[in-house]
Amino acid sequence: MSAAPPVSITAIRNARLASGALVDIAIDGETVVAVVPAGSPLPDTGGDGLDLDGYVVTAAGAEPHAHLDKSQSWDAIQPPFGNLERAIESWHAFAMTLDEDDTLDRARSTALRMLASGITAVRTHVDLLRGADALTGVRALVRLREELAGLMDIELVALGGPTVPDAVFDAALDAGIDLVGGAPHLADDPIADLERLVALAQRRDVGIDLHTDESLAGADTLAAYARAVTGWHRPRTAGHCVRLSMMPTEDLVALAADVRDADIGIIALPITNLYLQGWDADHAVPRGIAPIGRLKAAGVRVAAGADNVRDPFNPVGRCDHLETASLLVAAGHLAPHEAVDAVTTGARDVLGLPLAGPVPGARADLVAVRADSLGEAVAFASADRVVLHRGRLVSRTTVSTRIAAPAPPADAPAPAIPTLVPTGK
Repeated sequence: MSAAPPVSITAIRNARLASGALVDIAIDGETVVAVVPAGSPLPDTGGDGLDLDGYVVTAAGAEPHAHLDKSQSWDAIQPPFGNLERAIESWHAFAMTLDEDDTLDRARSTALRMLASGITAVRTHVDLLRGADALTGVRALVRLREELAGLMDIELVALGGPTVPDAVFDAALDAGIDLVGGAPHLADDPIADLERLVALAQRRDVGIDLHTDESLAGADTLAAYARAVTGWHRPRTAGHCVRLSMMPTEDLVALAADVRDADIGIIALPITNLYLQGWDADHAVPRGIAPIGRLKAAGVRVAAGADNVRDPFNPVGRCDHLETASLLVAAGHLAPHEAVDAVTTGARDVLGLPLAGPVPGARADLVAVRADSLGEAVAFASADRVVLHRGRLVSRTTVSTRIAAPAPPADAPAPAIPTLVPTGK
């Protein structure tokens, strides 16, 4: 990996859209100003251009639910396989020894992998620690946000349980945290913790992003969440929501209407929930993914993210929004274009970010993936990618492959022996 200053791009030529159309794109500063058939005249915006023949261009990826402070800690922790509670226990034990610089290093490595894949906006939760310096992770991720400013947009959510005092949340917000977060469904009194977190966000006049209904048969907090924030003016988001996948249709329809009216964005997290859910199932193992296809059809704003990356909650993960999209196709039953929307424009919408993509008037946050079609981009997810953030080239990965020639069949005739012609010397 090498580093160079971002380069402003003003023209893209020969790019293929998700629709299959071959186009040229003009960019002025941070904004796409024209998308025309390839070879047509473009507005003269000066500056550098890119020829993206052989690439499919979409809006850049957005990761709406990450845990950068935990990422890449699996090897250090060596946690047990199992369920959510055991993952929490192993993380809390490790967090007692957490180091700010180590946290920053792991978070930076994960964020840069995301950027190389085409993710230019990340919302990450950061734990308010118990029994240690509560703001170790907060300070690390505030430093990361400052360090990567200009390359990607990072939002920070304070993640605290019912034993974390309001004063610690206040200190985190004062230190630069953007939103209030928590996991009230895990509290002894889920509704009381939910109401406390909502009241805290409203007192501080900031958005709220909760882990919600993160088990197949656990506490129901989403309905109470919807009632608590209806009519509120700040962003509100619910991640996981896997309990919804087990609800009867009529119950889901009623809940979806409440969520829509409360304007809560729902974030499905397929890779972590496919890993964590269903370990104790007696027979058929459920998928455990929020049913965002049905929720979207009901008018709910939806998105999808990767959640954890190589930590006690998920031992794998590629920091790639196209991995999430592929899982939405295979396990969430979305069409490829719907899956890509959930990890690009849908995710940006849930995060409250401006529209981005190869559309006139949109922000020039773009990712180009070497592929002949959108379906191929999702299926093969080539690492050969070009990434623009606010009209500037911030990452380019070029893949080179050399494959040895296959051996000839055993019954193939031997190659002819060339005749030697005397040269007279």
